[in-house]
Formats: sequence, structure tokens, C-alpha cells
Amino acid sequence: MKIQINTDKNVEGNERQETYFSSEIEKALSRFDDRITRIEVYFADENGDKSGTNDKKCVIEARPVKMQPLVVTEHADSTEKAFHGALDKIKKTLSTSFEKQKEH
Repeated sequence: MKIQINTDKNVEGNERQETYFSSEIEKALSRFDDRITRIEVYFADENGDKSGTNDKKCVIEARPVKMQPLVVTEHADSTEKAFHGALDKIKKTLSTSFEKQKEH
């Protein structure tokens, strides 16, 4: 499973953050490892330099083998909170999708 982290011009990305987010994804989604080709994570600050509540956005796109990509979005007041919320959502979405696939 390949993991790619992307940020917009308003979110500072560094190697330490990428390592942290990648390891969290690997831990959370390890049971799906053989069924996912790629995970892409997008971070954005929707207000730019202005402050605001829930203005940090995290989008996680999972590319399962032989399935359409699955995408979830989470907004929060920090990139870390948005990331963990989106990670929970993608984990549930993948579980549901793979369970439905088993039934057919």
C-alpha cells in the first residue's frame, strides 16, 4: 500500500508529519493492506491566514483493488484532529465496502 501526503499552500507539511501520518495510516489500515493499492491524504486550511473554527480539512482517498476509489472528508480546528476523524471514517468505509463485497 503506497501512502501519499499532500498539503495546500496554507498548510505546512514536513517530513516528521508525513512520517507520523503515514505510520498512523499503516497501523489503522494494516488489515486491509493486501486489498488497497494506494492511500492519498490531502490537507487544506480553508480560511488561509484567517482564523476560524473547523477550517482545517483532511480528505483521505483509498484505492481498493478492483473497486472505485473511496473518499472521506473531515473538518476540525487542527490538522491532527481532522486527520484522525478522517482516518476513523475511512476505516469504517473500507470495512463496510469489503463486507459487502464478500456477500456478493
